[in-house]
Amino acid sequence: MNNNTGTSLWQIAIQKFKRSKTGMFSFWYIVLCGFIAVFCYVLAPDNSNSANQMHLEIHSKPPGFSVQLLSVPSEVKNQQSWFSVFMEGKQNSSTKIPIKSFSVKNNQLEVIKYSDGLPKEFPASFEQYIQQKTFYLGTDKYGRDLLSRLLIGARISFFIGFIAVFISLLIGIPIGAIAGYFGGKIDDFIMWVINITWSIPTLLLVIAITLALGKGFWQVFIAVGLTMWVEVARVVRGQIITTKQQQYVEAAKALGFSDFRIIFKHILPNILAPIIVISAANFAAAILIESGLSFLGIGAQPPTPSWGAMIKNHYNYIILGKPFLALIPGLAIMSLVMAFMLIGNTLRDALDVKA
Repeated sequence: MNNNTGTSLWQIAIQKFKRSKTGMFSFWYIVLCGFIAVFCYVLAPDNSNSANQMHLEIHSKPPGFSVQLLSVPSEVKNQQSWFSVFMEGKQNSSTKIPIKSFSVKNNQLEVIKYSDGLPKEFPASFEQYIQQKTFYLGTDKYGRDLLSRLLIGARISFFIGFIAVFISLLIGIPIGAIAGYFGGKIDDFIMWVINITWSIPTLLLVIAITLALGKGFWQVFIAVGLTMWVEVARVVRGQIITTKQQQYVEAAKALGFSDFRIIFKHILPNILAPIIVISAANFAAAILIESGLSFLGIGAQPPTPSWGAMIKNHYNYIILGKPFLALIPGLAIMSLVMAFMLIGNTLRDALDVKA
């Protein structure tokens, strides 16, 4: 009977969620961002490692800028597995030279370089390596493809949310469950630790942990996760204090079930709704914190693309007549955070059984 009731309640919640246009739009937008984060090197026009091909001659060009590129092949061939390319991108095996025009004379390819307008000769067979390249979102101040950097940067912002939320749940749920279920001095001690952690500004605490662990990709992920368990623990503690008075918990105790089984088999499955909602909010908060750290230079280190670092590198271009360099990654952060906040609000309404 309880299983059927529980299943029907979840089905009702799913139906309520599907009826929300903002919730469904946010859900599919998050799915799209997740797909881009996973397959970023497949989708990026510049699939080199970190999309770090620099062409200083064509820096800060507007969206839609097009130029001819001559790819001079390297004599050294890099052997890479498909998995390595999928995860890290291709190692640069050729030098790309922006050119204005080219012509073939006497079995020689003569190109006019984009930088200084001077001619340069190559073997005539190099004509096959000339291609027209369009930068759909323009180029950054180093001449890198902004679209490719944006797509690869989605992997940082998206995965930090997953890892930070996972760490916060891994720490927060057991601590909150122990405090709420056992109460007394155990609860007092855990709440003392929670209140001290809560009183420290989140960004300051993340910076301290990051500096202790060192700058880097995974260090930031761990640091952000270690600061978010407090909110999860408080929510779980409050829910368990209320739920442990229910009759089914008393019945489980009378049957001699262990405290561990009662907490994780009987209570936690019934308080998943607020945990899911707080996880969605923490996902958005993790993205903002990582962007702030990257803006301060503590997050993912160059040349790894990060939306926060892209804003840092180009915020002064807002007053130099090229605001798109900072606005595009800013809009990416805003849209993804907004999607998670909207889906959190929709989940809160859908999982509200009383409503």
